[in-house]
Amino acid sequence: MCHKKDPKVMALFKGTHGGMNNSRLPMAGLQCEACHGPMGKHNRGGKEPMISFGPESKLSAESQNSVCLDCHQNTEQMAWHNSLHNLEQVACADCHQVHAAEDPMLNPLRINEACTSCHTRAKADMSKRSSHPLKWDQMTCIDCHNPHGSLTESALKQSSINTTCYECHADKRGPVLWEHAPVVENCANCHNAHGSVNEALLKARVPQLCQQCHADDGHASRAVSQSGINAFGSGKSCLNCHSQIHGSNHPAGSVLSR
Repeated sequence: MCHKKDPKVMALFKGTHGGMNNSRLPMAGLQCEACHGPMGKHNRGGKEPMISFGPESKLSAESQNSVCLDCHQNTEQMAWHNSLHNLEQVACADCHQVHAAEDPMLNPLRINEACTSCHTRAKADMSKRSSHPLKWDQMTCIDCHNPHGSLTESALKQSSINTTCYECHADKRGPVLWEHAPVVENCANCHNAHGSVNEALLKARVPQLCQQCHADDGHASRAVSQSGINAFGSGKSCLNCHSQIHGSNHPAGSVLSR
């Protein structure tokens, strides 16, 4: 009766939370009180504080989130309490919108925009010459990360960085006869997943990247030959010969050359 002229309030009935055809939904049970707490004398001019959400709320993020977590308890939120977002006091309402026909976080075209509003370094990397197609919204941040937390580093959805990469790059999974130790250990040893100024998301250009490990390995210590440009420094440099850098199954591929 009081808020029906407020479009922001009434937008609730256009979305999932405003439905009444499911007993699990707020409006089918305690209705507004399910989220905003007991009304008391609120509708009669009383000054009882109602539970509010968003940046203007006087409640802590933890208190706001406890209301959401009363209903949203499933495998996606199981690691929320030890997640970085929770530890940094990020409220659910900072990303999600309940009083809306569509929560922007359910729209793949808006997810990256929401994430990069805080993760500005990742946004800068996404715009570099070599990157995953995140800036074109052909991928979303939640393809790899669980914003509600996970049991692995960087809130990854998979058990490790390599397993995450193999979801798309299955050809690099192996097993292979001749392994390259940095590849087996961690794809991020050589690649920056969010973007790089170097080809193939590499953290540095070859041969400089290779020389971080192979600095004293004979010819590999020479970026460019003194006699001029040759296979050590031209084109793909080390990769001119060692082309199977992710591993080789060839019987004679011990130096990852075939």
